[in-house]
Amino acid sequence: MAKVLLVEYDHGWQDIAMQGLNGHRIECCSALTEAYKRLETETFDVVIVSIETNYGDNIGNLKNKLPPHTPVLVASEQTKTEAVVQAIRGGAFDFITKPYTPSRLRLAVEQAIENRALRNEIDYLRRTQDVTYDFDRIIAFSPAMGKVISTLKRIADSEATILITGETGTGKSMLSGTVHFNSRRRTKPFVKINCANIPETLLESELFGHERGAFTGAAKTRTGRLEQANGGSVFLDEIGELSPILQAKLLRVLEEKCFERLGGNQTIRTDIRIIAATHKDLEAGVEAGSFRQDLYYRINVLRVHLPPLRERAECIEPLCKHLVEKTCRELKRNFNGMAPGVMELFRRHPWPGNIRELSNTIERAVLLEESNRITTDSITLSGFSNRAEIPARPIKDLETSEKDLLVKALELADWVQKDAATRLGVTARKLNYMIKKHGITHGKWRKNR
Repeated sequence: MAKVLLVEYDHGWQDIAMQGLNGHRIECCSALTEAYKRLETETFDVVIVSIETNYGDNIGNLKNKLPPHTPVLVASEQTKTEAVVQAIRGGAFDFITKPYTPSRLRLAVEQAIENRALRNEIDYLRRTQDVTYDFDRIIAFSPAMGKVISTLKRIADSEATILITGETGTGKSMLSGTVHFNSRRRTKPFVKINCANIPETLLESELFGHERGAFTGAAKTRTGRLEQANGGSVFLDEIGELSPILQAKLLRVLEEKCFERLGGNQTIRTDIRIIAATHKDLEAGVEAGSFRQDLYYRINVLRVHLPPLRERAECIEPLCKHLVEKTCRELKRNFNGMAPGVMELFRRHPWPGNIRELSNTIERAVLLEESNRITTDSITLSGFSNRAEIPARPIKDLETSEKDLLVKALELADWVQKDAATRLGVTARKLNYMIKKHGITHGKWRKNR
């Protein structure tokens, strides 16, 4: 049963509405001014308002007094298309033309309730998943990272292009999503494209789409990612990897908001916001001639630089706590934190792979640790000791440590290579290479029988 506020001056229509919404709790008032007073102390699941003029202003004022995602239905004797468009643009969920039947009103209200439930569920899921889209939940205890989050908060709702720079693994992709879902485009698509992971021959089709017969194997027309993102945002990761040809085409998209599919001649217009990221020095690329100067100026409107983890010492401990909890949820394990010495080991490490390296280190430790907390024995840091009391490990010992880790993972997996690869977070091919490198053998393996 939903609580519905009906703003209707005509008692006859009030009776029809009460008939159609039988089973719901209906509260009636005859004017918007009366409705505004009630909304100061009450909340409703749906609001139905009968108005004939100034749809946009009236609905806008009404929605300002309502909680997020509360649907507003407009009932009116007006039948002109312009009135309907004005009401929907103003924020109305539906426009019901008088005279209407009780069943028509009931259907509209049920659809509005379902839509509100779905939107609330989406918001809840976004806030409970491991990738957070809430600026206030991002771990930013260092002054440098705090300044980054403050800047992104200010510019998130603008329409300007954003360029996020920083080393690999600093969180550029995650923050791009946070920017989108805190902008006015949050209800529209958010499309991610990694320009470094897609071969150049396929990237053009991926971005712009292609027509049937555009090239060998193009059996049907394909919509590109830029077209799919219409109305939303596109995250171009590693934009510095784009070829000169694709740089020129992207420049046109930024300047004219249009493009053609590969093999086509129809101009497609798209309303998108570009969020770009790179770990490269684009200025050096411009000087070397590998990156277009005009494109550089187009994407370098709002620039944010993410500091590496070694410059965010205050963030390491809370990040570790978050990553341990996240990994334990995924692997269904229970840990009582970390043993003494682990955090000291982490603080001394330079983290060349940044947060991605820290995450992989935590995941590996959770997989291999046999006790109920992470100890220094389960931590492997390239170039650094597994023991906190030893300041550093000689380079000659690194291969021995890797071999020990391999043997331990294989033992825990009962020498099943596929399971050991999963524990170590590497591919089976990579594991096989490492086994051959260290000359590890076992009687269970067919080739050793």
